[in-house]
Amino acid sequence: MISYLLQKIGYAFFTLFGVVTVVFLLFNILPGDPARMMLGQNETAEQVAIVKKKYGFDQPLSKQYAYYLNDLSPISFHSLRKEDHSYFSDKKYLGFKLFSIGEINVVLKAPYLRESFQKNGKKVSAVILETLPNTIVLAISSIFIAMVLGMSLGVISAMYKDSWIDKLIQLVSTFGMSVPSFFSAILFAWIFGFLLHNYTGLNMTGSLYEVDDFGNGTYIQWKNLILPAVVLGIRPLAVVSQLMRNSLLEVLSTDYIRTAKAKGLSELSIIRKHALKNAMNPVVTAISGWFASMLAGAVFVEYIFGWNGLGKEIVDALNTLDLPVIMGAVIVIASLFILINIFVDVIYGWLDPKIRN
Repeated sequence: MISYLLQKIGYAFFTLFGVVTVVFLLFNILPGDPARMMLGQNETAEQVAIVKKKYGFDQPLSKQYAYYLNDLSPISFHSLRKEDHSYFSDKKYLGFKLFSIGEINVVLKAPYLRESFQKNGKKVSAVILETLPNTIVLAISSIFIAMVLGMSLGVISAMYKDSWIDKLIQLVSTFGMSVPSFFSAILFAWIFGFLLHNYTGLNMTGSLYEVDDFGNGTYIQWKNLILPAVVLGIRPLAVVSQLMRNSLLEVLSTDYIRTAKAKGLSELSIIRKHALKNAMNPVVTAISGWFASMLAGAVFVEYIFGWNGLGKEIVDALNTLDLPVIMGAVIVIASLFILINIFVDVIYGWLDPKIRN
């Protein structure tokens, strides 16, 4: 099991290395000068030169790439030479010194995602930590809705196979999988947040935390979670419903289920006590994959509903060309994808030893 885990970690390392490389090259071959993006329209040549030197934009691309990997790596090299005390060797290496090699300190630190271009030098890690929890709350809520409703509809569809109820559920599921999330978000916001606002009490836009009108700080507004969570959960709900139906029908055709029917057990009892547990495997696989994808797929939903999550932050950063925030957010989302996949693979390897061979 340990060798299997180490193998997965090795694959994850090379995958993440590839993601970092692609992200760096993609955003560094874009047309335009990053220094001028930061300064705006009223920059002078001297200001541009200062910013380029501070952030290393005057260095060759290969050297910038080496600096970027050094920033992201938990084990980094920190120059002690006075002439090297620039953006790439100074304030960010707040960690534990391991040892020195000549004029180089080897430091153990948290990955450094650099600083925002547009938020007065605020660290990208701080920006992400402020918004990522809201996205995680939204993703967990959406998965919960998809699990509860999707599994329930799948069981009902299997129990009434080929009836009008089954066909209606299949039709709704197909429609749910085919409709883009941004269209569903606009439709739900307009219907339930605008047209039916007096009946639902829901708003077209709003985030988890809102500012108190009387200046008493912020408070949690749970009703703002309902519409974005439902919209984000529509597609996984449709997938879970289809998987649950097909898997349950397959299990119900097995010999031990026929034996249970011959003993006189009711269909509901057979499904609840015998079939449901064995039909859950593909559903669990789908849910784990959807949870990871929701962290990235929430971009349009968060932006339309004004939900202050990582997805909305990415859109805002794209509008303002805040490259460090975009790059950092993409790397964080990719890392979460990889960690969730490792977790799922390890669980499968533990449940089924044949997978580890």
